[in-house]
Amino acid sequence: MGENLYELIYRSLYEQIADGSLQPGLVLLEGAIAEAFQVSRAPVKTALGMLFRDGLVSRFEGRGYVIPGSVEPVRMNLRQAGLRLPGESELELPPRLGWERIYTDAEREIGAAVAFGRFRILEARMATHYNVGRTIIRDVLGRMHERRLIDREDRAHWAAGPLSAALLHDYYAIRRILEPAALLLAAPRLDADEVRRMRDHVAAAEAGLPDVAPDVLLALDQDLHVHCVQRHGNARLAEMIQASQIVLLANYTFLRYLGVPEAVPELAEHRVIFELLLQGNADAAAAALRAHLDRSLDRALSRLKVLSVIPMPDMPPYLAETQP
Repeated sequence: MGENLYELIYRSLYEQIADGSLQPGLVLLEGAIAEAFQVSRAPVKTALGMLFRDGLVSRFEGRGYVIPGSVEPVRMNLRQAGLRLPGESELELPPRLGWERIYTDAEREIGAAVAFGRFRILEARMATHYNVGRTIIRDVLGRMHERRLIDREDRAHWAAGPLSAALLHDYYAIRRILEPAALLLAAPRLDADEVRRMRDHVAAAEAGLPDVAPDVLLALDQDLHVHCVQRHGNARLAEMIQASQIVLLANYTFLRYLGVPEAVPELAEHRVIFELLLQGNADAAAAALRAHLDRSLDRALSRLKVLSVIPMPDMPPYLAETQP
């Protein structure tokens, strides 16, 4: 499985900060980086959060990040500052107006909304919101439909939600069966250095709580449940697991609207699984993953109850609340 956009941007920036290509004091803003890489802000936000977690950047005036090591901030065009963009053959960046540019943003917005009810998706407004054509919007919605994030109300309308306790039970029951079995298949294919890196990222996040962005915690979820579990090489199994992992967005929603707590038990559970994989004990790692999913369901149900009693936040203009 290839890297996600946020990983590719993270790796590129990490290397250029570490080798001194990008100078100390350089201010890094989401919008400027997104424009340089020709992507949406969502993967940039996650990549910057990961760089902050790793100590490569510091927060800057509450609206961005800065490369530490200089007293005075340096505000300049990133390309003029020396930012190198990897070639498309290496980065596999999407076309400037391709559906990939907006998919992550749209998936997270819609995935967050479903915890608050059922919404009709208005294609024309969505196209205006993202400043793209209707064809691109239909591509995005078609891929969301493949992942079972949205459904059709009729031939003309897409809709999403609601996320219910019953759905959480169903998805976690599927995950509890499939993911541990997939991890057993994936274990021989995992690179120890990569697993060690994932474990260290989890430990860094634990040390940084609660000052850890929800996007970073979502990325850590994906490290285990996507990049480890889905390394098994079975395309059909991957499709089934991917469809059930929509609940990863639910966890992101809880953290986004309820805030990141002082303690996130999921992190310690992830770290144990990575440690067992590094010890070569795949059976124990699979058992720990199964126990982690059981506990995660209990936490998700509790968080869903809390969301049900808070006021509905502002939704994107292309989502219209409707009846289930």
